[in-house]
Amino acid sequence: MTTVARTPPGRLAQALRHARGPWRDADLEPLADTGLAHEHVRLLGHGALARIPKQSQMDLPAADNLRYQAACFERATPSGHTPRLLEVLPTSPDLPRGALVVEEIVGRAVRLPSELPAIAVALAALHRLPMPAAGFRSPLLSAADPLLDLLGDIERQAEFIGAAGLSPVAARTIADELARLHTCCERADRPPRCLISFDAHPGNFIVEAGGRAVLVDLEKCRYAHASLDLAHATLYTSTTWSAASAAVLSPDDVAAFYAHWARASGPSADDARRWHLPLRRAMWLWSITWCAKWRVESSRPATTAEGERWSSELSDPALVAQVRDRVDHYLDPTGIAFVRDEFAALELAFGAAGS
Repeated sequence: MTTVARTPPGRLAQALRHARGPWRDADLEPLADTGLAHEHVRLLGHGALARIPKQSQMDLPAADNLRYQAACFERATPSGHTPRLLEVLPTSPDLPRGALVVEEIVGRAVRLPSELPAIAVALAALHRLPMPAAGFRSPLLSAADPLLDLLGDIERQAEFIGAAGLSPVAARTIADELARLHTCCERADRPPRCLISFDAHPGNFIVEAGGRAVLVDLEKCRYAHASLDLAHATLYTSTTWSAASAAVLSPDDVAAFYAHWARASGPSADDARRWHLPLRRAMWLWSITWCAKWRVESSRPATTAEGERWSSELSDPALVAQVRDRVDHYLDPTGIAFVRDEFAALELAFGAAGS
């Protein structure tokens, strides 16, 4: 296979010069490849990073993807727990997918479970932001029924299960959970909506010296249900995803995290509580079906096409090996059983109404 090269520094330098910003002559320091969706380059001396998309996880054309990501940073900034957007470098021959220049957050990986409260505070600040009027939510997703929209995403990803080579036990368990989600979607009521990250796993947080947790990876924000972020921050498939922050949480750790978020959120948290477990199960279904999709799509050759591109050729072999190890574990019946056992334990913490 031919490995797809990283963006040559000269091309980024040329794009920065065209932008005529304060970093137009900055020295560039490419950072380690730690994510499947972006390259990161430090603009030395400017407290800034360039985020260069490898693909669009939202399956958008390059220019639309850039616009969507810029909107994510702009909408989340008032929370006080995300980096500031400093510049948009448009798509060009030098940068076919463009780039964002964002504030560099200096800190370290989150430590679990002791810093779960810091994550809860950060997410509560994001979720408390006022909802824009319907006509001002674009380009961010704002489905008429976010739960049904999520079900559609899960079902599309579940189409990869057959080709992903899951064991019969794993495939049957996922099918059972999907049937449960269908039943849940038949309920007439829904929890409140707010701005959410939809990518709030602990590996996407940096903790500053003063203890502030900052959510640094923003590209899938949408107006949906806060419980999806709370699930993504604490599911087994999230807390053991990134080696730098890996930890296995106990049900008590998880329950304490939700309680801390509720205190930071105020009275509005009461309306979300009985949805915590159903949406936790839904977020896990999204994650596990994504794993099946990645297992299939990552083996395909890279292309220059826009939209989603999960080919393993686009990322460093060490990163690909790490992702493959995690995906294989999560799709194994033992990994699936661990999560389902946790669901049963959390029924007691969240109450029967949340089951």
